[in-house]
Amino acid sequence: MNFITKALAVTLAGFTLAAPAALRAQQITGAGATFPAPVYAKWGEAAKAAIGIELNYQAIGSGGGQNQILNRTVDFGASDAPMDPAKLTSGNLLQFPAVMGAVVPIVNLPGIAADQLKLTGEILADIYAGTITKWNDPKLVELNHGLTLPNIAIAPVYRADGSGTTFVFTSYLSAVSPEWKSKVGASTSVKWAAGNGAKGNDGVAATVRQVRGGIGYVENAYATQNKLTTAQLRNKSGAFVKPTLEAFAAAAANGDWKNAPNFAVDLIDTQGATSWPIVSATFILLPKDAKDPARSANVMKFFDWAYKNGGKIAADLEYIALPEAVQNAVRAAWAANVKS
Repeated sequence: MNFITKALAVTLAGFTLAAPAALRAQQITGAGATFPAPVYAKWGEAAKAAIGIELNYQAIGSGGGQNQILNRTVDFGASDAPMDPAKLTSGNLLQFPAVMGAVVPIVNLPGIAADQLKLTGEILADIYAGTITKWNDPKLVELNHGLTLPNIAIAPVYRADGSGTTFVFTSYLSAVSPEWKSKVGASTSVKWAAGNGAKGNDGVAATVRQVRGGIGYVENAYATQNKLTTAQLRNKSGAFVKPTLEAFAAAAANGDWKNAPNFAVDLIDTQGATSWPIVSATFILLPKDAKDPARSANVMKFFDWAYKNGGKIAADLEYIALPEAVQNAVRAAWAANVKS
């Protein structure tokens, strides 16, 4: 039995340190996606006390996370956009999901309260394409009967850094707008026709909060934590839904995990009358040939603990925990692929 297999066996048996965890905390380092950063921070606080593993996580964006782990400068990378299978192979990396979350549109409009405004994917695509430029545009007015929309310019805000949140958002726009798909497409970085960039989910959230007429897209936790004004979206069934944990969970329940290579499940615009249309898993990238097997074992121990004990923390931040069957499939992938 090699070192990592032994460490996993200890983890999965529920072993806990006898001495106070804080006195012998072992650090693991990760970098990447800002999308899951709030839940990773809370998991890190709890895991340090529970199992003596201290997480040092830098939310630098999914592109940065992929680069850091390919260069082996961190113990794990984190990315909302699934890594290209060829890069996973050449980088000798295992990709597995950590948690699921939702991307939500946020706005700063005088007189408009949270979830009063209705939007569609097609209108969002037109806003970011620069073809809808005023909040009282006839298309928006028609969609929002009874709501007084101001005659002010729309100020789109997008991610300036390579971002998995952008990948998720543009994947949604590509799914609902053929024109967006053909002209812009889905990627961690795209050529935006309108608006201004900001770094990170926190940067987009702060910019929209400051700019009258602003609109942006962020992971839901950033909207909740910053008390930002979110909007309803029309889903695949034609229903307008509010961004709630129940709507996120309804979308997540439709994921086809069994047929998702490298766990790269597609949760964009799923079926269901109550489903939120922009939901995504977020992924961890772990070397199969770690320089330091003990640190890799601790990464797996950390996420095993999070799977078992972090569900309530995730739900409190309006993330969705992975189904138990997926958690078990990940554990099997660790045992089969990560070698000392």
